[in-house]
Amino acid sequence: MASPGDTSCGWSQIGKSQSEQKQEQALMNQRKQKRMVSNRESARRSRMRKQKHLEDLTAEVRQLRKENSQILTALSVTTQHYAGMEAQNAVLRAQTMELGATLQSLNQILVLRCMHGTDWVSGGFGETSDSLARKLSMMGEKQPISTASTDMFRYC
Repeated sequence: MASPGDTSCGWSQIGKSQSEQKQEQALMNQRKQKRMVSNRESARRSRMRKQKHLEDLTAEVRQLRKENSQILTALSVTTQHYAGMEAQNAVLRAQTMELGATLQSLNQILVLRCMHGTDWVSGGFGETSDSLARKLSMMGEKQPISTASTDMFRYC
């Protein structure tokens, strides 16, 4: 059973005067008011934290969008450079093939000359290495063929 001092069931109110009851009621109201003020302040702080968090996230989004834009710009520039390098590489491959074909033709000419026993400088068609080099460079080669030593062609 509840004791006479137990306030949970209202038994303590029986032996108290009305002024004591009013004081207790005022004290409870004051505590209730303090809790309400405290709760309001806590809610206000919570709203402020949420607002700050939202502002931080908004700033982060803005920064990430800026970085993303910079990355996309750099990617575009890199892609353009890559396309340019690919074009240059294709030109170099074509030149390599042309020069390889020219070299192969020259090697065949050398082999044929060696097989026929003609001297490159004085025999055969009566052309010197300089005149042959000029003719080959006039045939539309992109890279001029340098005049080589006549000793180089006497290996046969």
